[in-house]
Amino acid sequence: MSSSFFTFTSAFMLGITGLMLHRVHFLSALLCLEGMMLSLFIAISLWSMKMGTGSYFSIPMFFLTFSSCEAGVGLALMVATKRTHGTDHLKNLNLLQC
Repeated sequence: MSSSFFTFTSAFMLGITGLMLHRVHFLSALLCLEGMMLSLFIAISLWSMKMGTGSYFSIPMFFLTFSSCEAGVGLALMVATKRTHGTDHLKNLNLLQC
């Protein structure tokens, strides 16, 4: 296993672990998701550079675009839950009450 593959796999796993263990605030969950997206973006960028063909260079940009849209939607949801529920604690959110 190469060191770059191990680094990005461990960064992704740390993001998943943080998402599972630190589920108190909505913002901490969003930060863990962004860490996972960043490690995937860097891994896909390095993969496209290793492949060396021109057709793979647009894939990281599409991924970066979708992850920035995901971040914007996450922040909008956090603001909406803060306004409606008064807090951003995940334990107060219940889909059956909305």
